[in-house]
Amino acid sequence: MRLSIVTFMHPGAEPRGQSLDRIAGYARRVEAAGFPGIWVTDSLGRGRATLDPIVALAALAAVTRRVELGTAVLQVSLRHPVDLAHRVQSVQALSGNRLRLGVGSGSTQADFDLFGADYAQRFRTLMTSLDTMRHTWRGDTVNGGTLTPWPGSEGGPPVLLGAWRNPRWIAYAATHCQGWIASGLYSSWEDLESGMRIYREAGGTNAVLANVVVDLANRPEPGSLAERAKVSLVCSPDEARPRLKRIERIGFDEVLVISPASALDELERVRDYL
Repeated sequence: MRLSIVTFMHPGAEPRGQSLDRIAGYARRVEAAGFPGIWVTDSLGRGRATLDPIVALAALAAVTRRVELGTAVLQVSLRHPVDLAHRVQSVQALSGNRLRLGVGSGSTQADFDLFGADYAQRFRTLMTSLDTMRHTWRGDTVNGGTLTPWPGSEGGPPVLLGAWRNPRWIAYAATHCQGWIASGLYSSWEDLESGMRIYREAGGTNAVLANVVVDLANRPEPGSLAERAKVSLVCSPDEARPRLKRIERIGFDEVLVISPASALDELERVRDYL
């Protein structure tokens, strides 16, 4: 089981105008430490400043050379599919095909309200948008026009579908995508075990568990994600080892860990437990 890093693109304590230095420095340290991937999240209308994940990945592509870059997960239903396909293909080209596109319908009403988008139709929009994006990446005619694929990036990046519990979407991830992304924040251990059975029985071969919060001091702030996460490594080091082994036994091929304090040394300790 591989262990990669996911990071929330929130403001840090740096002076104004120096966010890129912090973000780029962290990405370089992650790559130098030998982690296979850096993934970013996607949120907009939730009362906190964030960066666009595609823009953020373009910056990470410029300051790294080997590490994979991913989204966990991109809310496809909020964006115009052709514009999104073009932006995604741009990062794929600039990164040397290191992009792994985790996608989802979106789960937060506030994000859809901000866009004036239809929250009730988000699953249908996701399916039609993915179909349009795949046609766009192949250079097919879309809406009467064609987006010429960037040389070497034809067909688009691997697409992994985020699905927490719904058997239909977990099976779709197995049959129509290049992977399934489950959530450590919103899924219970039982959800993960039943979801894995559905995914493997449908022929799925690449299962990723995202957003596994790490806090080996076990002192989460009240109301924080670390406190609310259902499957996490918010515990003592002795307890972290069996939890990691349980994730591995369930059958995940990759786990994406996050430190709220961006404590890379703590994430390296967790990797050593494997």
